[in-house]
Amino acid sequence: MKYAEVSGKLADYRHQIADIREKMRDTLATVEPQEVKDYEFTTADGTVRLSELFGDHDDLIVVHNMGISCSACTLWADGYNGLHQHVVARAGFVVSSPDRPNVQQRFAQSRGWKFPMVSHAESSFAKDMGFVSEKGGWTPGVSVFRREDGAITRVSDTSFHPGDDFCTLWHFFDMLPGGVGAAPSPSSSTKSSCCSTS
Repeated sequence: MKYAEVSGKLADYRHQIADIREKMRDTLATVEPQEVKDYEFTTADGTVRLSELFGDHDDLIVVHNMGISCSACTLWADGYNGLHQHVVARAGFVVSSPDRPNVQQRFAQSRGWKFPMVSHAESSFAKDMGFVSEKGGWTPGVSVFRREDGAITRVSDTSFHPGDDFCTLWHFFDMLPGGVGAAPSPSSSTKSSCCSTS
């Protein structure tokens, strides 16, 4: 196909995606929130409860990260650094993983991560939120919570997967010859290619 013809088709697809996003936002506005308990996590500074992670905000974004064993989770997390200062202007933001706090701290320092991390290793948080597979393995994603009148509710969530909307790198690579499939591993220090449901 001619370059101009392909560009036109792709522009049309992107408009369709934008229309679907609008429908998703409209649907989300109708959700009945899911009440959750005030989970306890561990950090390098001790224990912290879910309610404390909101800070001064009414809303909280919690990323469900699989930990240092997942290279794609590392890639997603690398992308949060640039967004973090903008996100926290509107909502609390934290990354949760099964790694122990000392492991999280060392790895975050090695990556230059600026966002806070908590460990759910001693909690049922990930399982209760639906981010443990049928085989018992961790799965990646994000949950959004709201704090109101002393109660905490989950108002939305979604899973992560290679090629999704939560890592802009996928979309840049989509425009290159070879696409996402030719993408390099984000870190030679990580142990697997990720998103395993084992």
